[in-house]
Amino acid sequence: MRRLGLTTVLALLLAVFGLAPSASAADPAPAALTFATDAATTTPGGTVQLSMTLTNNKTYDVLFVYQTIEPTWLTTQRPDLKYSFTGCTLATAAGSTSCAGTGPANLGTNYGATVPPGQSRTVTLTLQIAADSGCNGNIGFYSYYYAEFSDATSTSGGPVFTPETRVLCA
Repeated sequence: MRRLGLTTVLALLLAVFGLAPSASAADPAPAALTFATDAATTTPGGTVQLSMTLTNNKTYDVLFVYQTIEPTWLTTQRPDLKYSFTGCTLATAAGSTSCAGTGPANLGTNYGATVPPGQSRTVTLTLQIAADSGCNGNIGFYSYYYAEFSDATSTSGGPVFTPETRVLCA
């Protein structure tokens, strides 16, 4: 009982003088990559818009991004699922503009020039499902990215997974 009292008094003193460990929220990653799709399902011959958003959580500009996108292992196990990326657009304040390249590597150039602190850039890829594609399967992707900032630091992240798209039979 005596030890318990001593421990309680010590903990109280530490808390009063601010020496006790405190709970704090974790800092966000310097850059974050998120994915969204406009549809969870499609049929052979259909399209799905896959949006990728890069957010700069740092107080310095993002100057360079390198990003890859690859099918998940489960997607590769269904060779009857036929698909391709057929388009790419970058959302800007003035509207959408075309981007160069749709994968599987160096998608980073699609985010445009500098990404200022606290801002995001969204690139949308058009995923085209072939008319002769198999059905009753899921298509999903994963991505790794690398970003360089104007303070000469860098960060990398991944794998970041896309939502899966279910290909339904027509």
